[in-house]
Amino acid sequence: MSFGSRFDAARRAYGPLCVGIDPHARLLGEWGLPDSIEGLERFAATCVEAFAGQVGFVKPQSAFFERFGAAGVAVLERTLQDFRHTGTLTVLDVKRGDIDSTAAAYAEAYLDEDAPMAADAVTVSPFLGFGSLRPFFDVAADNDAGVFVLALTSNKEGPQYQHARTESGETVAGSVLSQLRSMNTGASPIGSFGAVVGATIGSSIEPLDINGPLLVPGFGAQGGTVVDLRRLFGSVFDQVLASSSRGILAAGPDAATLRAEAVRTNAELVGS
Repeated sequence: MSFGSRFDAARRAYGPLCVGIDPHARLLGEWGLPDSIEGLERFAATCVEAFAGQVGFVKPQSAFFERFGAAGVAVLERTLQDFRHTGTLTVLDVKRGDIDSTAAAYAEAYLDEDAPMAADAVTVSPFLGFGSLRPFFDVAADNDAGVFVLALTSNKEGPQYQHARTESGETVAGSVLSQLRSMNTGASPIGSFGAVVGATIGSSIEPLDINGPLLVPGFGAQGGTVVDLRRLFGSVFDQVLASSSRGILAAGPDAATLRAEAVRTNAELVGS
């Protein structure tokens, strides 16, 4: 099955929530865990226990694992493997972007199904040009994986580049969305190449229907509400993957409580 098909099936089965797995120092402390590799291991194992087979999507943030060096990367690798074949899809938040052989190496590291750190999808940056992402798309297509391209992020610095106009007169963000739309043309039930669109951007002059998944960070503790999502995405809400990290993880460290909060949030999203 293509990533788009698996995305659609997981969303229908569990709901549109994507739980961000962000083991930053403050959260480890709130869970009563040390800011150490031992604390990271316990945190990751709890997230697997709480969410594997219980939510459709999780989004590990690579940076919070990488800060512990090789040992932290090993925990990330094990976490990705633990989620495989559980019904929960992994979106590895790495925001990679490079050219030629380097981009291909990143793509193989994260999207080749036989790679140790294989994820179901990754996030990438188009700053070096949309064409530079071709290796990610190619490896993803060969392995039924997905790619989420930064388009309209909610950080205050984003509009300086994303709202800039190209020679054709369209915005950079609009160009990214347009090219993703073209790549997903004809895909059913939905394409495998998605965009990252922040929940707190307020509004968009760009059409957001790309016939592909829309990864929407900023939902929950960062201020985005269900009302915001319904207003911003309207008729394409069925393409939305609403990502919440702190809003869910604050319920920890008990795995059952974390699971219950995720189920409650999914119900809120579906029933809105």
